Amino acid sequence: MKPLDLSSLLAEVLDPTTKGYPLSAAPLPISAIGAQGWHLFAGDLPLPLAVLRDSALAHNHAWMRDFAAATRVLLAPHGKTTMAPQIFAQQLAAGAWGMTVANVQQLRVCTRFGVRRVIMANQLLGVQEVSAVIGLQAQYPDLEFHFLIDSLAQLAAIEATAAAAPPSRKLTALIELGVPGGRTGLRTHGHALALARAVAASGVVALSGLECYEGLAISGDSARDAATVGALMQRVKELALACDGEGLFAGAAIILTAGGSAAFDIVARELPVRLSKPVLTILRSGCYVTHDSGNYMRLLEGVKARSGAAWQARPGLQPALEVWSRVQSVPEPGLAILTMGKRDASYDIELPIPLKRFPARTRTGAEAVPATWTIAAMNDQHAYLRFAADETDRPQVGDLIGCGISHPCTTFDKWRVLFRVDDGYRVTGAIRTFF
Repeated sequence: MKPLDLSSLLAEVLDPTTKGYPLSAAPLPISAIGAQGWHLFAGDLPLPLAVLRDSALAHNHAWMRDFAAATRVLLAPHGKTTMAPQIFAQQLAAGAWGMTVANVQQLRVCTRFGVRRVIMANQLLGVQEVSAVIGLQAQYPDLEFHFLIDSLAQLAAIEATAAAAPPSRKLTALIELGVPGGRTGLRTHGHALALARAVAASGVVALSGLECYEGLAISGDSARDAATVGALMQRVKELALACDGEGLFAGAAIILTAGGSAAFDIVARELPVRLSKPVLTILRSGCYVTHDSGNYMRLLEGVKARSGAAWQARPGLQPALEVWSRVQSVPEPGLAILTMGKRDASYDIELPIPLKRFPARTRTGAEAVPATWTIAAMNDQHAYLRFAADETDRPQVGDLIGCGISHPCTTFDKWRVLFRVDDGYRVTGAIRTFF
């Protein structure tokens, strides 16, 4: 795939109406941000501020590239994590096969900047959405796009829309297998095979492969997760063998895809299967690129433990995403109020995790905070930092506090721009999102 064309994005101008942009700085194109010499600890940027550490991003790209190569699978990272074409470009440059999206708006972002292999890990449905995909395929003849399908009703709706504006070539779909009590996806082998036959007979849609998502079944119990995910992968393989035996797959290769960010090692080990055509086994992990300081950090230990001694000995993924804020008040013993809240940082899985402090009094550099410091609650714009009331080195008004997050997806979508920093927290650039 050609390198993405980010020229229009880098020419976009930022100004003080953008959250995190210096309040007195002149408007600047994104391409000029890294040359300004701004520094987080010098007070050059207003807080709160979401930052991405360059060194951790580079490490994570290399780690996942090596994992995919070692397990002989492909990677189509889920773009919904960041919705940042600059990061998409890094992922593709590190060897990703393509990108994954969740809806047609995200597909449009990908195609605008030059991504030409895209999986939509969701059902394609709706006249506007189907018509937009037909238009994109006509606009980009080299676009390879696969969406999920899990019902005859969905197939009929797509065919009805296509009847009014026939596509220049067939749309390509992946049959989705689901689990009882889960989200989308067919629950039984028989229903899935029946739909596969209907898709293969369609004049509008071709069957390109199979898909499932194991992430909602992850418990954190490594043995239990291995059994649960392994069973789902077995269902996919049994359906693939049945579809292949009937000649239902249309393409030169067959796509089998799964793999969130919690147990992708099990997918890489259990999903591959030999069929009559080449098989592309594709992981869709998205959160690996920034990792986190909570949920995925804990789950990665299971990934490493299941992957053998070499991966246990190797440094794991590193948290790249941090949200920094300032202590604005210490209104009572054991409580400090920070200038960040639900508008700035993830809180859907767990609250942010205090990691670092830049003391306002000494200004001697970032230091680790005591493990007993916790964020106990957040409002829209405030966070409640709890600490021991008798602590001698307690937080002070003006201190900068850096928090790790748990589940990066719901921090990215709170920022139009995140700032890249080096390990000394000097600003090296800006990352634009498209939520």
